[in-house]
Amino acid sequence: MTAAYTLNCDGASRGNPGRAALGVSLLDPQGAPVAEFGRTLGVATNNVAEYEALIAGLEAALEHGAVPLEVRLDSLLLVRQVMGEFKVKAPGLKPLHRRAVHLLAALRDVRVTHVRREHNARADALANEALDGDR
Repeated sequence: MTAAYTLNCDGASRGNPGRAALGVSLLDPQGAPVAEFGRTLGVATNNVAEYEALIAGLEAALEHGAVPLEVRLDSLLLVRQVMGEFKVKAPGLKPLHRRAVHLLAALRDVRVTHVRREHNARADALANEALDGDR
């Protein structure tokens, strides 16, 4: 994959379930922000928040024509589920998984990778800023 857009997504939940939010950072191939945002989700589990973040990020990537795209997630479970390595067992996650996989297919030239938490700091910060603003 040559010069690619980069999408970092993260979900946060204070309590599991608890107040939840998502954070998305989409950067162009030179590293300049194309779209960065966080938003609250109400009460959700951390896995729901992670999926919601991925879906919001993929929708932003489609909106901006961001291909090729490298998606970076710090949830190994989410990476393995969307790559088809793990089955989605939780009924509440199945429709979110289907939506994420559909969006990934629509982007075509996309790679999903697992990164350590410290390499997902901007998306994490955006999710936590959204939570902090929703007190």
